[in-house]
Amino acid sequence: MSKKVLVVKGGFSAEREVSLVSGQGIAEALRAEGYDTTEHDLHDVQEFLDVLRKLKPDVVFNALHGNWGEDGEIQGLLDMLQIPYTHSGLKASAVGMDKQLTKLVCQSLGIRTPNGEKTTYSHFKAKGTKIAMPYVIKPVCDGSSVGVYIISTADDLKKVKFNADAEILVEEYIEGKELTVSVLQGKALTVTEMRPRQGFYDYHAKYTDGATAHIIPAEVPEPAFNEAMRNAEKLHTALGCKTVSRCDFRYNEKDGMVLLEINTAPGMTPLSLVPEQYKYCGGTYSKLCKILVEEASCRKI
Repeated sequence: MSKKVLVVKGGFSAEREVSLVSGQGIAEALRAEGYDTTEHDLHDVQEFLDVLRKLKPDVVFNALHGNWGEDGEIQGLLDMLQIPYTHSGLKASAVGMDKQLTKLVCQSLGIRTPNGEKTTYSHFKAKGTKIAMPYVIKPVCDGSSVGVYIISTADDLKKVKFNADAEILVEEYIEGKELTVSVLQGKALTVTEMRPRQGFYDYHAKYTDGATAHIIPAEVPEPAFNEAMRNAEKLHTALGCKTVSRCDFRYNEKDGMVLLEINTAPGMTPLSLVPEQYKYCGGTYSKLCKILVEEASCRKI
């Protein structure tokens, strides 16, 4: 008898539309693998709980992106309900989504991250920053480059929009190549360089077909290539990530390999980097989805 899988997609974050695309692709792949698959667009918590009670899934496939999906919220709920789910658990998800906590873990591992400071947007507007231009402003907890601003001139500050009490990171801007490394079952797959046709690797560049060229494997010196692979594995293990994660880096000769963030529930759209790297290594999209389902678990009581 095949496992009953509930693919949860949509959600409440700014990445809702991308999550819907991921969820649809995942569901189609799982059906092709023989799983009894149901899709659910999460936009109401009570309705979600009703679906769980009626369907009684063996596994929830977490296709949510951003806040509520990657930050430990849905993981904690499913832990309490004792329903196995894909990707990392509550602790790894919460720490991985919090860029400041991730930086602290990286420091303990000897992994370089950009110099920066955590503050609130209201404090930043009142006091400014000691970080020299160019610098980056981004939310402490969010994904897919949502709300990321590169500040090169005073005029750039006029474009910045956050709530007054929003927690932000102000970090030095690292020039160089944009790289990413997927880790599957504790082992790094390869290194990809992302080359946006224009601007930087923002939300549009990530999810718009043709907006970014993916160079795989990345054209960087072998020692740097190996360092990126090694550091992605180290952080995956240190956070206690489960099955799959993806680390993003910047590289140049002066600064070396600098980690920007880890994604504990990386995207699974047709344009996403983890499926692309897994395919490069000889796998298929449907096999990747199957691995995630078969390794699904929840915290034991």
